[in-house]
Amino acid sequence: MTNPANKTVLITGAGGGFGIEMVRQFRAAGAKLLLTDISDAALAHAIDDAGNRLVGCLATDLATTEGCDAIAELCAANDAPDILVNNAGIAVAGRVDHVPQERWETLMQLNLLAPMRLSSALIPGMIERGGGHIVNISSVAGWIGAQGLSSYCASKFGLRGYGDSLAYELDGTGVRVTTVFPCFSRTPILDSPQYGYEERREVPEYLVSEPADVVRRVVKGVRRNRRYVYPDKYARLIQYITRVTPWALPYIDKRLDAQSIAEGNQSD
Repeated sequence: MTNPANKTVLITGAGGGFGIEMVRQFRAAGAKLLLTDISDAALAHAIDDAGNRLVGCLATDLATTEGCDAIAELCAANDAPDILVNNAGIAVAGRVDHVPQERWETLMQLNLLAPMRLSSALIPGMIERGGGHIVNISSVAGWIGAQGLSSYCASKFGLRGYGDSLAYELDGTGVRVTTVFPCFSRTPILDSPQYGYEERREVPEYLVSEPADVVRRVVKGVRRNRRYVYPDKYARLIQYITRVTPWALPYIDKRLDAQSIAEGNQSD
C-alpha cells in the first residue's frame, strides 16, 4: 500500500483538468505537493488549491530536455518526490500527413519522452530513500489505434509499454508503477487542434467522464498499488474488447468517427 499522507507528490501538468483535481485530492489525502506546468498562468489555480501543502513549483516546458532537467533539480533540492505523477500531455487530431511535423514531434516529447526523462532522473533517489511510486497517465488510446490520432496513440502506446517494462525492472526495489487508462474526460484536451477536417470532430457526450471521478480512482489505485487503473466504464469496456474481440475495433472506430462529426455539426 502506498499511503500519500505526508508523502511528497510531483504532479506534472498541474494546471490542467486532471492536474487541478490531483492537487485537490492528493492534498486531501495529506500529501505534500511539488507542481509544474508550462506557464505561471497555468499554475496559478493549482498553487492556490495546494495551499500550505505546497513544497515547491516551477513553470517550465517539459517537452524540452532543459525543462525536465530543471524539474529534476527542484526535486533534488527537496529530496523528493515519493510519488511522481506523469500527467502532462497534449493531443492533436488529423491524418498524419495533415498534422504539422512540429506539432506531433512536440506531442511525442511531452507525452512520452518527458515521463521517461523524469522517471530516469528521479527513480535513483526513490530507491535510495527506500521506495516510491511512478504514476503514468496513459489513455485508452494506448490500447487502440484510432483514426486521426496516430501520434497521440503512438505516445500512449509507448507510455503503456514503458510502464510495463519499468514495473518489471523495478521489482524488488520498493518502487511501484501504476499506469492509468482513461477514456475521454472533460479537460482542455477535448479542444485540441484539428487538421485537415472539413468539419470539426466533437467527442460524443456519453463518452466523456468527469476529471474528479477519474482522479478519485487514480488515488485509490496508488493506495492499493494497482498496476493498471481503468477509471471509467468505457475504458474498461474498450480494454476488454481489445483483448477478447479485437476484430470489432475498426467497426467501433468508424462508428465513433461518424458520431463525432454529428456532434460537431450540432455544436455549430
